[in-house]
Amino acid sequence: MKYKQIFQIASIILFLLIVILFLIRLFSEKHLDDVNPNIKCDEKLLKKAEVLAVIPKYKNISISENKIWCNYISSLSKKPIMHGLYHTYHEFLIDRNQSYIDEGSKIFEECFNFHPEEFKPPQLAISKSNRELIKKSFKLDNLLTQITHKTYHCEDSGLFPNWLIDIF
Repeated sequence: MKYKQIFQIASIILFLLIVILFLIRLFSEKHLDDVNPNIKCDEKLLKKAEVLAVIPKYKNISISENKIWCNYISSLSKKPIMHGLYHTYHEFLIDRNQSYIDEGSKIFEECFNFHPEEFKPPQLAISKSNRELIKKSFKLDNLLTQITHKTYHCEDSGLFPNWLIDIF
């Protein structure tokens, strides 16, 4: 009988935590990852999201070279944040230096006319030394941000498909 009560209490607590998380995600800013002119992105996602995680130099092409795209993204009145520099797999598990970070910031600033204030590492993978380096200049997005906000991906390439993120 005691185990049954423990299971019931645990089930109620788990249910309440899921409901609370659902409500937090429902009312939090929506994020869109992997925003870049060379990545196909659904117009509806661009309009739905309040925060756009922009890749400054995807496939070695700088966003600042595409002024029309930069102006378009700026016209959406969204909050662009920096999402890596090249967005390569585990880009920030390799130790980086300040000049590497500065290159991405410079490209971002040339595009949007302001220095990025927030940084999100690709795949949320970041080494301890890079975490300390990034925190000197940026607010760092992490797994908690990903859990508490609906985070879509331009090419629907995230861990969960965009349609499921829409639901939960």
